[in-house]
Parts: sequence; structure tokens; C-alpha cells
Amino acid sequence: MHPAPNNDLIKASKMASSQQPETELTLEEIHNFKGKYPKQLWYLFTVEMWERFCFYGMRGILVLFMVSEFADTMTRVDANLKYGAIQAFVYAFTFIGGIFADKILGFKKSLTFGAIMMILGNLLIAVSPHDFFFLGIALTIIGTGFFKPNISSMVGELYAEGDPRRDAGFSMFYSGINIGALCGGALCVWLGKEHGWSYAFIAAASVMLLGLIIFTFTKKHLGPIGNSPLKHLTASKRTVREIAVYIGALITIPLIFLMIKNTEYTDMFMYIIGPLALLYFFYQFFKIKDTKARKKMIAALILISFSIVFFAFFEQAGGSLSLFAADNIKHELLFFSIDPNIVNNSSNSLFVIIFSPIIGLIWLALAKRKLEPSTVVKFGMGFVFLAGAYYIFFTERLFADGDGMTSLNIFAAAYLVMTLGELCLSPIGLSMITKLSPHHLAGMMMGLWFLASAYGQYLAGLIGAGMSLPSAAATKMERLMAYTEGYHQLAIYAIIMAAVVFILSPIIRKLMQEVK
Repeated sequence: MHPAPNNDLIKASKMASSQQPETELTLEEIHNFKGKYPKQLWYLFTVEMWERFCFYGMRGILVLFMVSEFADTMTRVDANLKYGAIQAFVYAFTFIGGIFADKILGFKKSLTFGAIMMILGNLLIAVSPHDFFFLGIALTIIGTGFFKPNISSMVGELYAEGDPRRDAGFSMFYSGINIGALCGGALCVWLGKEHGWSYAFIAAASVMLLGLIIFTFTKKHLGPIGNSPLKHLTASKRTVREIAVYIGALITIPLIFLMIKNTEYTDMFMYIIGPLALLYFFYQFFKIKDTKARKKMIAALILISFSIVFFAFFEQAGGSLSLFAADNIKHELLFFSIDPNIVNNSSNSLFVIIFSPIIGLIWLALAKRKLEPSTVVKFGMGFVFLAGAYYIFFTERLFADGDGMTSLNIFAAAYLVMTLGELCLSPIGLSMITKLSPHHLAGMMMGLWFLASAYGQYLAGLIGAGMSLPSAAATKMERLMAYTEGYHQLAIYAIIMAAVVFILSPIIRKLMQEVK
């Protein structure tokens, strides 16, 4: 006879095992995933999707909001300059947020802090858009700075060194960005213009809260990825340093507030932050003794420099193109009517979602035949498409009626060509920076990539201001001619940049070494 089982002992054993803390996933276990994508990618995909809803929803209404809400005190030129300043600070703070995540907070805590700040900023604007706009924007700038570079860095860490699946992972992650941007871009414009600006900012805050909740409940699956880099310190010392970062970030709020209100201060800031970032880059660069790693960092810096010019041209969407759509574009798209600002703020994202997998398949087919262009050549192709897009925008003057109103179909077609240019650069840009960066500097290098976007945004604001006629009394035809002439100039400069990239591509390829 077998002895009867002791039910009390069995229950006690199960209870004890259930109370034991779950063992943290190791990096090796995460890297050894089956299939094309790790499950953690889907969690980060969802979180980033909602953050991009928040960001692009806000971006799409900034200039429209300022021109409408501050019509008595702000010209279109001022609105473009402030748009450039806001976007520049958003991306500049990603460089700072990347450094603090690398050195003190870790990616997880940095992301959480950033999300909270974005939620508070949007809610503050929603309470009173006219009174709290600049204060709320200051909070969202800080929040995006701590959030944006670190989630991209965590995606990079899901893959082992040399894993060929990394590019596919970043492409999927990039599609998540654009699903959020599509929804946020369309909904926030519709809410703001049709129902009131407060509703647009409430929507942005709500989805960011949803993203934070998802991250809070799924971050355990990231294992050691994004943990504190100060594990070697005692808990009390870590806490002191982390609190110091949070306080330092909050102290910058009045400074950002002043610099956005007065864009002359923004100019001073941009003249300072870039050289300081380069000094820090070279400080870290000369600490590295490995010659191969140094060459890769120089290659990354050159590609980052190209991206400044690309985004200066590309990021007219939230500025001059937003006003162009509102002033001069008809509402008829194919066989239906739609607000041209919704098309302006969401068509790029829609085209990315549609064409990103197609472009990916084209690269794979070319790779099988050993004909795939190098990353540097793809950068050059991006400028070629950008030149084509702005030439199409320039031709809008040929389709205008006597009142200066022109075709939404041509407008959307130009965005399609522009999107093809973006797909040659942006998805591979994120992946390339992680490949070329030393592991311990991943956050800084990703921040530097976004800092380049800051300079692109800053220059985009200056370019947009140059196209905007300061007189509120300007006719629609006068505005049409001013905008389209500006786009003609951008087309010329973009094709010149393409030639420069193609000429330098062999040198940059040598610096990149085994990285394709």
C-alpha cells in the first residue's frame, strides 16, 4: 500500500513556491527567442504607438493652435519660429535624457518619468489652452526627452550582437510609431478644429496614460534590459542620484518656458547645446582605445550630420505645410471631401504603414541578388525622393484657381514621394545607430541621433518662417506663390545633398567596416 498523501504538506509546498519571486529573465534567454520577433518587441511596440499618438497629435496642431489661439499677438512667422523651437527642444532633450538614462536612471525609470511628465503637460494645456500652453509644452518637452531615446535603445538590446533579425525588428517597431502617428494626427486635428483644442490635448494625455499602464505591467518581461546602471551602489545612494535627476529636470521648466516664449533665447541655446554635445561625444570617443569602434563612431557621426539636413527639409509638415494646407488646399481628395490638415498630419504615417513592408521586401529581393544598396546609398536615395516631393509641391501653383486654392490630390501625391524618401532613411537610421554604437554609449548615441533631429526641427522652423508672409492681409494667391517658391528652393538643395552623399559613400562604407 502506498501511504496517503499529506494534503497539508502539498498545500504548504504550493503556497511557498507561489510566494517565491519570479526569477528575472536573463539577456541570453531574451536573445534566444524563436521566430522573427521577440515577444518583448510587441510590448514596446504598443507603448511607443501610444506615445507617438500623443506626440504627433500634439505636433499636428501646434501651428494651427498658435495661429488661432494667439491671433492677436502672434504672426505666422512667429508661429513657425515657435514651432521650430518647441520641436528643437523636444529632440534636444532626448540627448540629455539618453545620457541620464545611460549613467543614472536606466531606461525603465527614465521612460516612466518621461511618460508622467507628458501626461501632466497635456492635461495642463487642456485645462486652459490659452493660459497654460507654454507651461504645458515645457513639461511635454522634458517628458519626451526622457522617453523617446530610451525605448528605442531597449529595442536594440532585445537582439544579440550581429543578429540579422534586428533590422526587421526596428522596421516593425517603426510601423508601431506610424500607427500611433496616423491615429493621433487625424484625431487630434479633428478634435481641435471641430470641437475645441482642450479635447485634442485630453486625447493626447489619455493615450499616453494607457501607454504608461501597459509598460508598467509588461516591463518585467524585459529582464535586465533598462535596469539601473548603478547596481554597484547601495540603494540609498542610487535613490539620491535619481532624485537629483528628477529635481534637475523640473528646475529646467522655467528656462524652457522662457526660451519658447522668446525664440531669440532658443537661438542661443541651439548655438550652445550642439558644440557641447560634440565635446561630450569626443570626450567619450577618445576614452575608447579600440580603433574599429572609433571608426564606427565617426561613421555614425557623419550619418547623423546628414540627417540634420534631411529633417530640416522633411519636417515642414507641422509648420509651413500645415499653414499651406489650411490656406491654399481644397477639401476634395479623389471622390470625397476631407480637411486638408488631416491629410497633412496623417498621410505620411498612412503611406509608411502601407509601403514600409513593400520597401522591406524590395531590399530583401535585392539582397538575395547581392544588389541591395548600402545604408549610405539609401541615405542619398532619401534626398532624391525628398527633392522629387518638393518639386511636386512646387507644381501646386500650376493647378491653382483664381482664388489661390489648389489640388489636395497633388498635395497627397507629394507626401507619397516624401514618404518613400523617409523609408530610405529613418527606419534604418535607428537600427544603424545601435549597430555602430558601443554598448555602454547606446543611449548617448541614440540621443545624439535625436539631437540631430532637434537641429533639423530648428532649421525647419527657420525655413518655414522664411516662406510665411508676415502680413495677415496677404491674399491666398500671394501665400500660394510664397510657399511654392520655398518648396522649389528645397527641391534644389535636396538634390545637391544627394550628390554629396553619393560622392562620400565609399569613404563612409570603409569606416562602417563589417556593418552593412
